[in-house]
Amino acid sequence: MSTRFLLILGGIVTVSLFFSECKSSGGSVSPYPTIEHPTDNPTSEAKIELGRKLFFDTRLSKGDEIACVSCHRPDFAFTDRLPVAQGVEGRQTERNSPSLLNAGYLPTVMFDAHIETLEKQVIVPIQEHSEMDMNMKTLLAKLRAVPEYAKAAKEIFNRDFDAWVLTRSISAFQRSLVSLDSRFDQYYYQKDKSAMNDSEKRGWKVFSDKLYCTECHAPPMFTNYQPINNGIYSEYGEDKDKGRFRIHHDSTDIGKFKVPSLRNISLTYPYMHDGSMNDLEDVISHYSKGGNPHVNKDERIIPFTLTQEEQTDLLNFFEALTDTSYMKDFR
Repeated sequence: MSTRFLLILGGIVTVSLFFSECKSSGGSVSPYPTIEHPTDNPTSEAKIELGRKLFFDTRLSKGDEIACVSCHRPDFAFTDRLPVAQGVEGRQTERNSPSLLNAGYLPTVMFDAHIETLEKQVIVPIQEHSEMDMNMKTLLAKLRAVPEYAKAAKEIFNRDFDAWVLTRSISAFQRSLVSLDSRFDQYYYQKDKSAMNDSEKRGWKVFSDKLYCTECHAPPMFTNYQPINNGIYSEYGEDKDKGRFRIHHDSTDIGKFKVPSLRNISLTYPYMHDGSMNDLEDVISHYSKGGNPHVNKDERIIPFTLTQEEQTDLLNFFEALTDTSYMKDFR
């Protein structure tokens, strides 16, 4: 039995289990997973609104220079369209800014797939030297002195403004960022056969049936959330980000980064963890040659050939994964 067949079979089993677990008490099946709110951070509109204000507040950074929104712009599907994110004083990070849309569905956060919750993730960019470079003690004292924030902390959390208030409110806001009404959703899940044109439908077939991209970019979220080596580089010397290796120093993790969702992919260029590919044509070219050789490269990444029409259809399908309905809250 071929490895390819086993991988496809495993994907079918996974999808089958997913749908069996998504049945509601009435027996209906939802195509989407459920956002799990932590028991210590139930959501509320007031909490989301406080998180939104903090997300846009430059006071969270050294010198009041940047805010969370600086790297996660709503009009760019909560990315920044830079190869790698830019922090205070023009400092550059190592990685491309990922979209925050549908962050509430993430089982782990960050490219290394190692942080368990959004609450824990919030403090990373705030304290990171190359990002916001803010001392947490200094920041909390500054925000506690803002009457609006002090009042909201008391009303929502019944406590003074502290790290708990900061992390719980921003993470609540992030979980509110949902984008699940693309033309693909309307076509495939809502059964509106006119939602996608013929080229986009053919592109979906190329994506799912010819290339088996769904093995890593499984619908409905178009990711399997797993860290893999996609053959972007053959060598990871001192000048290269080694990915998940930085967490456990396990050599089998070199070059592994979490598979990103393809939702809104047409809006989130440039691509890859380091923004090294400018457009989707570059991405298709990379995968069509089977990536670059590396001992950790995922065995599912193998060469393929597309006709010009198939590539055009595939690119048009990617466009059908765009949903900017969330922007009604940011205009």
